[in-house]
Amino acid sequence: MPILVKRIHDAAAPGDGCRVLVDRLWPRGLTKARAAVDLWLRELAPSTALRQWFGHDPTRWDEFRRRYAAELDGDGPAPALAQLRELRARHPVLTLLYAARDPEHNNAVALRAWLEAADDDSAAAP
Repeated sequence: MPILVKRIHDAAAPGDGCRVLVDRLWPRGLTKARAAVDLWLRELAPSTALRQWFGHDPTRWDEFRRRYAAELDGDGPAPALAQLRELRARHPVLTLLYAARDPEHNNAVALRAWLEAADDDSAAAP
């Protein structure tokens, strides 16, 4: 099942499938109706401290991904990750939504990579 990543300010499309916002804060200037969000899982966003440290600085991207993965591997987001995995099982397409302006260096991109790596690990396990 594909996991798409899309900026929440972009128009919703039929191919988006289940749309899940994964930011801790609601995007400024965007109504809930226009966002067309099926679910807001703010618990999957990086911690406030990590988000502020990163500051969307591409030079910190690799370290941000490492630290964010460590947060995702912890106990805190476990219920939200279980909910996300359940959504993936029920929907043929899942779109992770983010508000950042950088389409390559944001938490939704990092989360998708983490989920795909976890899928690869579980598929390789005997």
